[in-house]
Amino acid sequence: MINLKRVANEIKSVGLYDLVLQDVQRIFGRNRVSEEEILDAISKHPQLLEDYMQTTVEYNLSNIHIRDINIDDLKDECKSKAKVVNENLALLRELEKYTLDFEQSATLVIIFSIEFFVLFSVQYFIVLLNLKDWQWWIYGLFASSVAVAYWYGKKQSRLYAKNKKIYDEKYVQTQQLLNELEKEGCITKEELLIDECEEHV
Repeated sequence: MINLKRVANEIKSVGLYDLVLQDVQRIFGRNRVSEEEILDAISKHPQLLEDYMQTTVEYNLSNIHIRDINIDDLKDECKSKAKVVNENLALLRELEKYTLDFEQSATLVIIFSIEFFVLFSVQYFIVLLNLKDWQWWIYGLFASSVAVAYWYGKKQSRLYAKNKKIYDEKYVQTQQLLNELEKEGCITKEELLIDECEEHV
């Protein structure tokens, strides 16, 4: 459900993907590369596509380059499958953020940021406010905040893993349904592809 022509165009022309473009340029040994060469590099080096997809999700954009099916225009026997496809696409867009590795997610950054804030606050209370009599209580508070952060991190990690599994299952199911709908003459996948991201325009 990713439009490789769009991927190649965005890698070449959208600054967000400059690091991926630099990798492609390194492969070919020159600064100017065509979209066809980018497509060739993606097919031979799958990590380039993974880097593109990772960058896209990190910036809250979507790798689902397919629009919802207009059910009104379909034959009655096609409508039920098309409705499932549309529901799956909505769910996939919602769960897409969970395709990131938890270790590279914004959630983990927020947890660490809060812990650093708590650590500096602890030092402030003990040193600058001269609360040495209370330091063990304050360190205990800090230790408990570390325990809570660890527990919350583990909980979020499980949530990421659970939602990633759901995402993968729905992705495969949606691809199969799209293929079936195309074989039955209900849709043409090419017409459903989104050629450019409105956020880049």
